[in-house]
Amino acid sequence: MIKFEKFTLDNGLRVIVHTDKATPMVCMNILYDVGARDEDPNQTGFAHLFEHLMFGGSVNIPSYDTPLQRVGGENNAFTTNDITNYYLTVPSNNLETAFWLESDRMLSLAFSEKSLEVQRSVVIEEFRQRYLNQPYGDVWLLLKPLAYKVHPYRWATIGKEIGHIENAKMESVKDFFYKHYKPNNAVMVLTGDVTAEQVKPLAEKWFGPIPSGVIKKRNLPVEPKQNEQRRLTVERDVPANALYKVYHMCSRYDKEYHTVDLISDILSRGNSSRFHNELIKKQKLFSDVNAYVSGDLDKGLFVVSGRLLDGVKSDDAEKAIDNELEKIISQAVNESELVKVKNKMESSLVFAEMDIMNKAVNLAISEMMGDAELINHEVEKYNAVTPSMITEQASQLFTQQNSSVLNYLAKK
Repeated sequence: MIKFEKFTLDNGLRVIVHTDKATPMVCMNILYDVGARDEDPNQTGFAHLFEHLMFGGSVNIPSYDTPLQRVGGENNAFTTNDITNYYLTVPSNNLETAFWLESDRMLSLAFSEKSLEVQRSVVIEEFRQRYLNQPYGDVWLLLKPLAYKVHPYRWATIGKEIGHIENAKMESVKDFFYKHYKPNNAVMVLTGDVTAEQVKPLAEKWFGPIPSGVIKKRNLPVEPKQNEQRRLTVERDVPANALYKVYHMCSRYDKEYHTVDLISDILSRGNSSRFHNELIKKQKLFSDVNAYVSGDLDKGLFVVSGRLLDGVKSDDAEKAIDNELEKIISQAVNESELVKVKNKMESSLVFAEMDIMNKAVNLAISEMMGDAELINHEVEKYNAVTPSMITEQASQLFTQQNSSVLNYLAKK
């Protein structure tokens, strides 16, 4: 059970404080309710670009990293389809430095042409290195538009194409910032050697004066139900053939989510999982094979992916996967197998709670989803899953017309 206190500033910034005296450090996490799904289809990659721009200097602080490093702090950030998240850790006696740094860049970035050019170059290089020039790097650039036709999940967080970042204009960049980076569109969480009594005056002092913004209600197109299988085959300069098969699934908000997540664990979590035993050890079709859920806040994807051993035909590998998915539909999961994956899930959730950064991120996401208290009910939701719930969800998920298949072949 994670105990916390919560209050909201007049400008709409939600603040959550969890005290953990087992560490001399404090983690400050600021989550902005903006991700790749909020971008213009003709200007993608902006949320991720901002992940970088936010470190490029703000109005009163030309260098973000320098003062933080001077007080023994560290920081990082990440962007997803749904959120942009910034976090830092500092020794608790330097807590106010964190408030000073984060409030200034929420108030306003410097928006210098130099900073934009520097960060644009960093993102373009990342696009090339991680997505275009790395083996299997373009998988999601191919899979997302195969699976999604209207929803903005159809492009990757890095962007739809490199030209959208190359051609990003300062005016568009500023517009994106002032539209989304507002206190009433953010959740701030502090965890570690800190109390709500310390945080309240600091939050009022540093964040209270920042004006709130007009946040438009999100109105995204709903992805229509998929009624036929989609297939794509590509050849690339990679060491082994790979197979990717994705199915449309529920959202992170839906009550079925925890059931579907456990299905992925039954299939591929650990060396005693079904995929490992049947497809790697017994049939010797794959060098590795995985199943996982995207965990998106709108309706996401259940992903099956694997790299084939030399000489294995893609058709045979896909049939073997389909057979395992059919088994989970036609044969009820036995209680002991389900208990095993529940225990693994519970241990990983409990282990994550030992780290102040994980706690801060998960509290922020829970609050953005409606209530920070959700963090304390994850284990019971997984434990409530029954074999019949597994069968029901598997039978809805694993239909041919609900799948998109990418055959990713090594050039001969």
